[in-house]
Amino acid sequence: MNFSRRGLVSRLSRTIFALAAFGALGVASAQTGKPVKLMVGFPPGGGTDAIARILAERLKDELGVPVIVENKPGAGGQIAAQALKAAPADGTTYFLSHDHTITILPMVTKNPGFAPATDFMPVAGFATFVNAFAVSGGTPAKSFNEYVNWVRTQGNGKGSVGVPAPASTPEFLVKVIGEKYKLDLVAAPYRGSAPMMADMLGNQIAAGVASVPDFIENHKAGKVRVVGVLGDKRQAAMPDVPTFAELGLAGFEDMPYYGIFAPAGTPKATVDQFSAAVAKAIAMPEVREKLTAMGLTVGYMTPQQLAAREQAYAQVWARIIKNSGFQPQ
Repeated sequence: MNFSRRGLVSRLSRTIFALAAFGALGVASAQTGKPVKLMVGFPPGGGTDAIARILAERLKDELGVPVIVENKPGAGGQIAAQALKAAPADGTTYFLSHDHTITILPMVTKNPGFAPATDFMPVAGFATFVNAFAVSGGTPAKSFNEYVNWVRTQGNGKGSVGVPAPASTPEFLVKVIGEKYKLDLVAAPYRGSAPMMADMLGNQIAAGVASVPDFIENHKAGKVRVVGVLGDKRQAAMPDVPTFAELGLAGFEDMPYYGIFAPAGTPKATVDQFSAAVAKAIAMPEVREKLTAMGLTVGYMTPQQLAAREQAYAQVWARIIKNSGFQPQ
């Protein structure tokens, strides 16, 4: 009897210890009291920053610790990505990014300072989105075709189009649009969408290409006009804006994504716990409504699904970049 009882107690102790160890991995930050840092590779005020702050507010409740958004702008998210690579793999540092930093930068930069496949762990995908072409309020064009005609007549076929980062998807889109409509369009790269938007609002630049979330609020306010979107269908947040496929520019239906990444080596239990927290956060009606209103198509992706999405997207854009003749710099 005593032996059996001691064996039972021993087994229970081992089980409790194992569960506690698993929990320690999953909620390391909560036990140490350390906040979770959610890095963003662009300045405050842009679409990615706004998205991160919406999620951080809910993630803190799910994780039981503060979730602090830390902006590390520069080089199209490259600085933040390098910081993620150097961060301790202890579950206290994550990186919220869209496709540009994770997929495009490694293909257009000779030495980006990070390799997503080996330096990062996918944690969770939470949305897809589309890029859009917008004109500033001082531009008389009310449609994309009117913009094309305006550039031809007022600019002798030449025009500058703002993009949030050099060698980005928007920059390649500017090149393709220029070739399609036989315009001499030059992409003007900015350090994020916020400074680009500031110049558009000040009529310092007539047009810009960025994500729908970057444009949506000023479009609704009538301060800029989105005149075309990519993707295979019109966006629910702006149903009157045609797709570029409707305008005759097909081949860009594969939608960019948003995801969260951790440093390589972060314990799987920690990644799984954070991923589950993201799934719960975006399932909340108020969070889903806010993200949808920003022009996102909200949908949870597991770490494995996010990795597969990243690989599929890279294959599409590797072909586009190669066909454009662009050489890594």
